[in-house]
Amino acid sequence: MPKRSLRSSMLARRSGLSCEQWRAASQRAQERLLGLELFQQARRVALYASLQNEIDTALLFAAAREAGKQVLYPQVCGELLVFHEVTALEQLNRGRFGILEPCPGGAGQEQTVPDLMVVPGVAFDLRGHRVGFGKGYYDRYLAGLRQLPLLVGLCHDFQLCDRVPAEGHDIRMHCLVTESRTVQVAVTDRFTRSDDHI
Repeated sequence: MPKRSLRSSMLARRSGLSCEQWRAASQRAQERLLGLELFQQARRVALYASLQNEIDTALLFAAAREAGKQVLYPQVCGELLVFHEVTALEQLNRGRFGILEPCPGGAGQEQTVPDLMVVPGVAFDLRGHRVGFGKGYYDRYLAGLRQLPLLVGLCHDFQLCDRVPAEGHDIRMHCLVTESRTVQVAVTDRFTRSDDHI
């Protein structure tokens, strides 16, 4: 299925979730991720603020802060994403696309690269490929790093496909987490970018 059709289909299905369905799936998916050693061992965790029935991350934020982890959120700056530390969710404000992000004044702060990044997406496949909203912000950010953080795709179970359209330069997730399963993806670029991603 072409990316545009897949994106439209998945967004429609996600929009059709009831508030109760969204809350229940978000709770279970976050609890599943919290139980993983890769999350427990991370010191700097990047999260996203959910939009349009994406799996929520508020529980991850609270647990990470309680465990003394540094928590980062993305801010859109022109065509790029920058990540800044957030110590309270009240520090997030509506940004360019209506997504909660660190205060615009934070653009001048020193940026921190996470060692684990929870990545949103419209669809993922079992090989770790991701289809986003089509703006390319996460792709550009990750392409600019010498060493990749551990990448976790967090989504509803129905957002996992056998295969999504992908190109050779696409950066794959290392792990996929839904409300009902965890998929470990065998990739070679957990911390160092492999040749096919350069």
